[in-house]
Amino acid sequence: MAATMRAMVLEAPGAPLQTRTLPIPQPRPGEVLLRVHACGVCRTDLHVADGELPHPKLPLVLGHEIVGHVVAAGSGVTRFKPGDRVGVPWLGHTCGACDYCRMQRENLCDAPQFTGYDRDGGYAEYAVADANYAFALPSAFDDAHAAPLLCAGLIGYRALRLAGDAKRLGIYGFGAAAHLVAQVAVWQEREVCAFTKAGDVEGQAFAYSLGCAWAGDSTQPPPRPLDAALIFAPVGSLVPAALRAVRKGGTVVCAGIHMSEIPAFAYEILWGERVVRSVANLTRADGEEFLALAARIPVRTHVEIFDLQRANEALDAVRRGRVQGAAVLRCA
Repeated sequence: MAATMRAMVLEAPGAPLQTRTLPIPQPRPGEVLLRVHACGVCRTDLHVADGELPHPKLPLVLGHEIVGHVVAAGSGVTRFKPGDRVGVPWLGHTCGACDYCRMQRENLCDAPQFTGYDRDGGYAEYAVADANYAFALPSAFDDAHAAPLLCAGLIGYRALRLAGDAKRLGIYGFGAAAHLVAQVAVWQEREVCAFTKAGDVEGQAFAYSLGCAWAGDSTQPPPRPLDAALIFAPVGSLVPAALRAVRKGGTVVCAGIHMSEIPAFAYEILWGERVVRSVANLTRADGEEFLALAARIPVRTHVEIFDLQRANEALDAVRRGRVQGAAVLRCA
């Protein structure tokens, strides 16, 4: 195995990623070293790169939708062996000792580590990961199509669970997460309404192709009041828009890790026991449950593939909403 690897490195927030040659990291006790085959390009990566999420490790290798094969394991690793294909998500490690971890709410851990934020991620030819926070991947998905399941899919699934048993569901921002969770919701026999940017005819046609019952601009009201709404677009003004769209007792789930300011709104659109809540990270139980379900449905991931050295181009395509489905880097 070579001693060095190519990686796309963030050296300062707001600056383009730089192509660097780095030493291949070595797995510590409890870790695995992966030969990275694919890594999804998530909107969270944009928030880190653009400085909207403060205090990342710098310099930093972005990427937390990692698919690769184990090439070496540190001492104490029993879950995986060399040759196994695994996926690495955003949640890279938790303390296991705080109140949240003890309550099996590790997504709210007081001392977490996140992949591609506190720990170097997958915009590289190799990456290390805590073996206890990696997932075995279903054989139903090849590397590129498995990658978006590890964040877009997982966060979408957790958001859907927090929407409860809503039968009429609205999805605001029809990108990587939305196109996956919409398939799960349709399979669950929910009625899905997709809300896109104004005039996004292609995005609306994409939503219909996935089984959505209605698709329109985010400024439009749905045909009928919603039971719940999921907001994936990082646009604060969508919160009052979604509140106006849900019926009394309905829930608005804000599924992003970052959002622009939510404007003031009249109490009357919250009244009637409507609920606004957020989604934070994921648990390992979420991952195991969703990956099994995704293979069973099966969820079809729509991807646009970029070579590793085009990571800046891929990030910009996500930033401008030019990717239908999910962007994925080919790293091997």
